[in-house]
Amino acid sequence: MTIPKEGEIIQVHSYKHDGNIHRVWSETMVLKGTKNIVIGANERTLVTEADGRAWLTREPSICYFHAEHWFNIICMLREDGVYYYVNLSSPFVYDNKSLKYIDYDLDVKVFPDMSYMILDEDEYAVHKKRMNYPEVIDKILHNNIDRLLSWIKQRRGPFAPDFIEVWTQRYEFNKQVRDNQ
Repeated sequence: MTIPKEGEIIQVHSYKHDGNIHRVWSETMVLKGTKNIVIGANERTLVTEADGRAWLTREPSICYFHAEHWFNIICMLREDGVYYYVNLSSPFVYDNKSLKYIDYDLDVKVFPDMSYMILDEDEYAVHKKRMNYPEVIDKILHNNIDRLLSWIKQRRGPFAPDFIEVWTQRYEFNKQVRDNQ
């Protein structure tokens, strides 16, 4: 299995359960790549939706993907603090300079004070029926929501107080190295 290397620029591909592409982030810089974890960063990156619409991300983000957990975490660095957007998703796979996962609709928005909202439960219900999500997927996703909420409350992983500082510094360092090449 190939592993993305620190400083490498990759794409992030989000799919739906039926195999159709959902969204593509054109450039994410790898800050850490192992067989289980990829931490990346991007800012003002082009995102292309399945219907062809495209937009630029607004703020710098640190992205956390895990090969064993059924969620990924986007840490958006805004002037008034760090906001987190969590996608309930399959664990990632890395293939051909692209990190890939299946988006399972449910999202959790976490605010700088660590309060949170679970989003898109209605979209999940529609897609679960339309794409025939197996019952085992439903159980896995709900167990992972519980795990995620525990991480938020315990300030684990990307929610830890020093996570953003460490990875933002690594991002700035890698940008300087890249700019000086």
